[in-house]
This record gives sequence, C-alpha cells and structure tokens, in this order.
Amino acid sequence: MRTLYTFGDSMLDCSHYNDERVSPGTLLCENRDDLFPEFVGEDLRSVGPVTLAHRARDGAVLHGLRAQYPRKAQPESACAIITIGGNDLLQGLISRPEDQLRAAWTAWMDDFEQAIRECPVPTRFVGTVYDPTFRDPMIEARWGFGSLTEIVRARLVAFNAQLTERTLRAGAVPVDIHGLFLNGDPSWVVEEIEPSIRGASEVRRAFLHPVLAWARGA
Repeated sequence: MRTLYTFGDSMLDCSHYNDERVSPGTLLCENRDDLFPEFVGEDLRSVGPVTLAHRARDGAVLHGLRAQYPRKAQPESACAIITIGGNDLLQGLISRPEDQLRAAWTAWMDDFEQAIRECPVPTRFVGTVYDPTFRDPMIEARWGFGSLTEIVRARLVAFNAQLTERTLRAGAVPVDIHGLFLNGDPSWVVEEIEPSIRGASEVRRAFLHPVLAWARGA
C-alpha cells in the first residue's frame, strides 16, 4: 500500500476552511467526483490502495517542519508533499530592510534545504508559495502595499526561485503552485490567504501529475 504524507502549513492543512472538509491530500488520495468531475479517475486510489498520513498544520513555519516528520525512514511506497514558507514571509521575512534581506534569506534557505534533506520520506514534492492577492490591484491596495507593490511581487518571485533551487539541491521535486495561482482569482482563497475549497483543489492540481507519475512508477 502507498502512503501519501503531507508536511507543512495551511496550503495543505485547509480542510477546516471549507464545509466539505476537503484538502489537497484527501483529493490526491481520492477525488470527490461530485465536487470535481474534471478529476474523475485522477487520484491515487485509481492506481492502487493508498493511505493518507496528514501531518501538515495550519500556521506552521520552517522551524516546526521537522517535528511533523515520522521518526523512521519510510519505504519507497511513501511519498510526501510539502508546503512551507508562506507564514515565514508573512511574519516578516519578505519585508526585511534591503541591507538585511540577503543574510536573512540565506539563513532561511540553508535551514530549508537541510530540512528537506532530512525528510525521511524517499520521494518529496515541494510546492512554492502562492500570491494570495493574485496581483489584483484592489486586493494589493487592501493589503496596504502602496508604492511597495512591485517590490513585494519581485521579492516573492525571487523567494520562490531560491526555494525551487534549494529544493532541487536537496534531492526533491519542486512544484510551481505560485505560477498556477497567478492564473487564478480571489475565489481560490478565504480569509484573505487560506485555500478555499476551489483553492484546495487547485493546490491538488499542482501536485497531481508528479504524484501520479510517482505512483505509476515513472
């Protein structure tokens, strides 16, 4: 039997934000055909038996990621999806003064890379951090970016580029959630930043093909 682990933050631990109690992990294991007919037959259960080990926690930051890991090395029949970094950015990592930014990001990325290396699940898929404003000027104005809008956008792009590079260096597979969400709209989130039921499905979409390829032995 295959096992799908979820590690990280509310991008994966978002079922309590929708009435149907669905999350990317549950949808990857077994699609809700009544809600998402587009994905009928596109889930891990279509490949074989699977169990979900949901460890991601809403509000998680990088320094708590390792605590979500199982203690022992997992077999080749296990894979993990990981999202981390969004809360670190919201807590000030993206708004550091320019003269402090490089050092702060380098320290964070060093720890991130090591944490991904230490994950005891052999196959790891790591998502980038999406932009919950969808680059909508009205939403960005509500967030109070003002004249800093272009700087914040550019910093998020740069952060995700570094996260992708460090993911590869750690021997894991990057997944571009940020790019996918740039084609989305505000219905994909609730409470400003959390995945809605549609958002949960779109995060699932980002991970779907790589996870199914793993399950099918590609």
